Amino acid sequence: MAASPVLTSAHKIAVAGLGLIGGSLARRLAARGRFVIAWNHNDRPYEQARSQGIHCVDTLEELAKGKADVLVLATPLRAMPDVLQALAPVLTRGTTLTDVGSVKGPVRRQVEQAGLADRYVGAHPMAGSEGSGYEDSDPALLEDALWALCVDEHTDYSRFLTVADMVTQGLGNRLIALDDATHDRAAALISHMPHVVATALANMLTKSPDRRVASALAAGSWRDMTRVALTDPERTRAMVEENAGQVADLLDDLAENLQDMASLLRDQEPEADEKRRDFFLQADPFRRYKAALGDQEQTPTTDLELDPQEGNWRQELLDSALRGEQVSAFLTTSRARVLHPPVID
Repeated sequence: MAASPVLTSAHKIAVAGLGLIGGSLARRLAARGRFVIAWNHNDRPYEQARSQGIHCVDTLEELAKGKADVLVLATPLRAMPDVLQALAPVLTRGTTLTDVGSVKGPVRRQVEQAGLADRYVGAHPMAGSEGSGYEDSDPALLEDALWALCVDEHTDYSRFLTVADMVTQGLGNRLIALDDATHDRAAALISHMPHVVATALANMLTKSPDRRVASALAAGSWRDMTRVALTDPERTRAMVEENAGQVADLLDDLAENLQDMASLLRDQEPEADEKRRDFFLQADPFRRYKAALGDQEQTPTTDLELDPQEGNWRQELLDSALRGEQVSAFLTTSRARVLHPPVID
């Protein structure tokens, strides 16, 4: 019989990669009293990181041998195979492996190829900025962030709870549980595809003969729609290519919708006027959702009862996410505190 899951604390946390997200994560954890050990592919951030309470080491082997409760992969996906190859022979069984990548399917496949799937829990914090590198990291970047923790049929519940402790107690954040495919579809829609659209808009401005006048006139709507186009283009390109198929399909859908609207704008028939009105009204559920978020003074909470002994915990947490619930804490191994923010109906 398998051992019962234990509600453990992720007190010692290792971070591989001190870029924008890895650095922000390490700084926030250290500021909130967790013991943080970190490695970076170069030592440029080390002096500043050490002054902020982060213990830096020179090699991945040292990082793995530090016997951390959780080791967070915060390196680019293209570097992941080499990082995992270095970690695999020395990572202790007691360390749970997680990551902060914006796609989950490719990371899980690389973890499986390294022989570390039995200790892996995928993760993605929904936070970021157009900055890059440790110099742009900020503990506040993860303020009130929502994390997706991704599971499959092999995910160990005790390891899931350990990563959940890092997220909820270590960082003061919230989480939902998803499968890889659901996560990657949603991330393509709300993150990866919008980066392409924002860049396309910025490209149009750059090429316009009126660019000097247009940029002078640009105000809030332009700023909000193009902020992520300010991100390092190589970083954006890598992120989009990691989820290329999903992003391509969404761009096809968007292009079709925009082409339809372009045709309607040229059409002066009465039927076209009604269709143009329908286009702008279609997003009303989203408008009501955003208004409800602003109106909600305090998010209602309930307790979610789980059944880890019967092995149903994955489906129970997946179903909770589909209902729009967000986990703010695990009270016991069989009970989670969940928040009920507004949802799009």
